[in-house]
Amino acid sequence: MTDAPRGPHPSDPLIALRPWESPEVTSWGRLPMNAVDRRSGALPLDGDWRFQLLPTPDAPVGGSWSSSHVPGVWTMQGTDDLPQYLNVRMPFPEFPPHSPSANPTGVYEREVDVPAEWTGRRIVLQVGAAESVLLVHVDGLPVGISKDSHLAAEFDLTGLVRAGARSVVRLTVVKWSDASHVEDQDQWWHGGITRSVLLYATDPLHLADVTVRASFNGSLRVDCTVRDAGGALPEGWYVSGELEGLLLTQDAEFDRCNREDDRVSDFLGEARIRTTVEDVRTWNAETPELYDLTVRLHRADGTVADTSRHRIGFRDVEIAGRDLLVNGERVFVRGVNRHDFHPLTGRTVSYDDMRADLVTLKRFGFNAIRTSHYPNDPTLYDLADELGLYVVDEADIESHDHAHEIADDPRYLNAFVDRVSRMVLRDKNHPSVIIWSLGNESDYGANHDAAAGWLRRHDPTRPVQYEGAAKLDWAAVDDASDIACPMYASLEECVEHALSGRQTKPLIWCEYSHAMGNSNGTLADHWAAIESTPGLQGGFIWEFWDHGILQRVNDGRPVGRGGAGLYDNGVAAPGHRWAYGGDFGEPFHDGAFIADGVVLPDRTPKPVMYEHREIAAPVRIECFRHEGIVLGNHQHFRGLAWLAGQWELSLADGRTLTAPAELPDLRPGETAAVPLPFELPEDGGEAWLTLRVTTANDEPWAPRGTVVCLPQARLREAVAEAPTAVRNRSVEVDDDGLLVHPLLTSAPTLSLWRAPTDNDELGGTAARWRGWGLDALVRKVAHIRQTAGRVTVRAEYLSDAGVVRHVQVLTAVEGGIHVEESAELPDTLADVARIGSVFETVAGLDLMEWFGQGPWESYPDRAFGAPVGHHSVPVDDLFTPYLRPQESGGRHGVRHFTLSAPDATGLAVVLDEPRQVGVTRYRAADLTEVAHHDELVPRAGCVVHIDAAHRGLGTASCGPDTFASYLVAPGVHRWSWTLRAL
Repeated sequence: MTDAPRGPHPSDPLIALRPWESPEVTSWGRLPMNAVDRRSGALPLDGDWRFQLLPTPDAPVGGSWSSSHVPGVWTMQGTDDLPQYLNVRMPFPEFPPHSPSANPTGVYEREVDVPAEWTGRRIVLQVGAAESVLLVHVDGLPVGISKDSHLAAEFDLTGLVRAGARSVVRLTVVKWSDASHVEDQDQWWHGGITRSVLLYATDPLHLADVTVRASFNGSLRVDCTVRDAGGALPEGWYVSGELEGLLLTQDAEFDRCNREDDRVSDFLGEARIRTTVEDVRTWNAETPELYDLTVRLHRADGTVADTSRHRIGFRDVEIAGRDLLVNGERVFVRGVNRHDFHPLTGRTVSYDDMRADLVTLKRFGFNAIRTSHYPNDPTLYDLADELGLYVVDEADIESHDHAHEIADDPRYLNAFVDRVSRMVLRDKNHPSVIIWSLGNESDYGANHDAAAGWLRRHDPTRPVQYEGAAKLDWAAVDDASDIACPMYASLEECVEHALSGRQTKPLIWCEYSHAMGNSNGTLADHWAAIESTPGLQGGFIWEFWDHGILQRVNDGRPVGRGGAGLYDNGVAAPGHRWAYGGDFGEPFHDGAFIADGVVLPDRTPKPVMYEHREIAAPVRIECFRHEGIVLGNHQHFRGLAWLAGQWELSLADGRTLTAPAELPDLRPGETAAVPLPFELPEDGGEAWLTLRVTTANDEPWAPRGTVVCLPQARLREAVAEAPTAVRNRSVEVDDDGLLVHPLLTSAPTLSLWRAPTDNDELGGTAARWRGWGLDALVRKVAHIRQTAGRVTVRAEYLSDAGVVRHVQVLTAVEGGIHVEESAELPDTLADVARIGSVFETVAGLDLMEWFGQGPWESYPDRAFGAPVGHHSVPVDDLFTPYLRPQESGGRHGVRHFTLSAPDATGLAVVLDEPRQVGVTRYRAADLTEVAHHDELVPRAGCVVHIDAAHRGLGTASCGPDTFASYLVAPGVHRWSWTLRAL
């Protein structure tokens, strides 16, 4: 018997079925999912296929063919069906299970030469993934149907093709279907064959599945399912294994007799291998030890009929009370959500792409990914096993727009169970997978419970999570989620729950900090609470990528696969831009909400990555005492021998001293005091000690010398020094009381406005600021008083919500001007963007050097990862090119800075205390008035902001806003600074 029907008989009612309209049919003719490795010896079918894009599935295939690259989406390959972005809404109005009549359908066709040496073997076609319905024909005969856009479909072609002969394979992909309603996943809508296609052959007697269970105590169990495509299983077959040279034999006590499955009249055999590995090397995200396992199926005469190779890890996952344990240890989950995405190829990602993704995450302190919201490319799991990342593997289920209707709809029951079970059957042998997820944003109903029931029966070794079940009651014990995994629940709520005494399960946010634009405020505050509150165990940032698609400006089309080299450091080349929702002419879209990652579309890290790296630091300075520095190991499994260190002492007077650091031998959780590496100079003012921690040797994810973290402690505070006034020197102002200075093209004035961030816009604060008129304040001079060496200017800034009274005292000092300012915000202007000074400089000042936090961008509620020191950055590089232009480029905690030309001329500013400073080429109005960076025209000079107070960033585009402590409060604000020429 065969594994499944090879093709419908003309009388079969399925031949007349329109499968894109029937949720009860998840597949037909498709082979069962399994975890057997078939890549070795396969015939790859990737490359250019003949292609036609039809307007509907019923349209006839014409005589004119173009070509399309497989794997790839047709929406990125020059067709008129372009990408479309929607978050919640479906791209068509039909209700489940219906799809629109205008339904793009791609027809792919090519000849396949079946190798002659495959004579007598079983021949299988594997299509890695297709969106959203796949129909397979060979030589004009129907073979099968598959839904589930993010898992492979396999079809037995043994009776349809001949070894040594040529056949025509046709793959028809229907874009919209009943399945689209459960793939509504906050990403670009595409169509096409998104993963590799291959043909492989096995012996008729073959491994149908392999299940590996390897525990961290060294016990190993391998369960094998065997089939024979020719009929009943032959007598005498057996299985063997090899684990790194150790030969493993079949468990003789296990029942190996034929077992007939009445449903498909198939014959199965089962065999088991068991052993215990002494002195086992265990797997975890810090030390991902893997073993090579080879499973062989033998005929009665001992010859090998089939082989499957696996890389396995010995580890256990369990929940004990309200703790998630890996190998018995409570681990913090420092996660990010990840889509399969590339700015040139859409949904198709290569091995190199995926490795670069995970290497980036490892280098910035992440130890976990959630495969939002579908099983990712299978290679990703191999890489997670190898590099060391925990995986929450999520089923291909999200019915966001119609969640309530579908969760209990029996027509979708098969789809839910099918998608969950196929994910588990494919990925069960990966040690990196520690949690199964039933999907995302699909309400909660009987279909989830059915899928959870199957999963728990099939794999009791891992917990199950589903936010939709857990959100009804985080303490419930009888729902489909073993983990309370809230989405954007406030930190206050979560801490309160953990302290309430009602908590019954671990709390790990599935999404908690939304990385849209200039965002991720309060990340350090969240982790301070997580690490100090039993019951809180971490979470997943939304998300890894900004999903910007590289687009040609002249014709508005995606650049496609040939666009490598047309972007650098997050910036698209001239004539190109990063497209987001609406940029492809789609009438319904959700704009830049697709740009919500911790990296830009070319994988350039956003500043939040440096924040996260420091939050996740494996070694930290616990405190500074007079007798030395106390260091702590904050890992779960690993010592510090893999790290190297260097001490750096930064003094406010410009000096930086360095010395080698010998890290103590600390086990996880231990601390130790080490001597202070420097004798602190008596002079030099404020002093900061930084431990530059790097990799001591090459790691799989980082070469030797890669920075791992930069923990820091302040050894001495600053001593304030007021500049001395010079009475015999005048301060020049114009008739409006504005400072006249040869290095300034625009005098310092009061600023309460910033170019709204995505959080400001979507969280509602930008609308409030505009309603107050903060973007168009009217300045009225109330009084100007001039005395020897000093000018006092009193002004009023008029808004629609009240008057801001501003006083500026300009005093001549040695070498420059000292500026003292105060501004009184009325109660009606609570929570403005900033309060401070803004001015513009002459052209040619191209380098900023400063003492303060840096070198990367930082803001009041996202400054933990920016160490205090001496930094130097070209002005053009201070700006962060978030996809939609917005407030960018700020540096927090700046003590003093210079802006200089190549000949070292320029200006210097000394601040009264650490302040938020922004230096870019753009006014706030420049950024506010455009939608893309290619529309921006940089100014020749510098636009400089010095803020007495600056509002935090928060994550209000999707999630909580910043905390009250990071808001700009009404009342009187005072600040001062001194401007000198270099």
